[in-house]
Amino acid sequence: MSGPDRDTQANRALRALRDRIFDGTIAGGARLYEVALSETLGLSRTPVREALGRLEQEGLVERAEGGGFMVRSFSFADVVDAIELRGVLEGTAARLAAERGADPAALARMRAVVAELDAAVPGDPRALRFDRYVALNDEFHALLATLCGSTVIRRELERATGLPFASPSAFLAVQEEVPAFRRSLGLAQAQHRAAVEAIGRREGARAEAILREHAQIARANLEYVLAEDRRLIAQVPGLALVKH
Repeated sequence: MSGPDRDTQANRALRALRDRIFDGTIAGGARLYEVALSETLGLSRTPVREALGRLEQEGLVERAEGGGFMVRSFSFADVVDAIELRGVLEGTAARLAAERGADPAALARMRAVVAELDAAVPGDPRALRFDRYVALNDEFHALLATLCGSTVIRRELERATGLPFASPSAFLAVQEEVPAFRRSLGLAQAQHRAAVEAIGRREGARAEAILREHAQIARANLEYVLAEDRRLIAQVPGLALVKH
């Protein structure tokens, strides 16, 4: 198998394995072997091998002694560190964009995204357009990663958010479920708006502080899920890998 067919099979294997790891079907600490996975997925060993290599790059599996791979487990501190690192990097991206001067077209698009987010997060939490919010939130953070024009910052942010529970949208499903969290989306949106204003005014320190604080919403949601309502764990991609 070669070319597009091979790529398709490898992507199929990657999606299948990633989904099973994220939802806890394949638990943290589980051993993974090419032959067994090939039989389970109905694929040849080559695309499975490629998928395992991708998962290793993403930080979800690691090579095990004696051969094969092992699904990684994460501690509470690991998740907190990942969220904190995202906040630091996004804060740095915002500061550099403000200090260097953001690309006018990109900044205009960020302002447009913020305006669309305002419409998706009305004053009444019951009127939240959740799916629209998720898509726009993803676009906001993707734009932020490129706004300062640094390929180093963009690449490191991609690495930092590679773990699913560290991504900007990781806890949004939880925020839809819990009324108090739905209300916190208003705070998140206020931070989006303030960060863009600070970048536009070339206020680097303020922009950085806002984005670092913005990441703390995810940490608060994490603490609530693990301490107060563990049934929500299944709704956060990858959180099943966290040792409780």
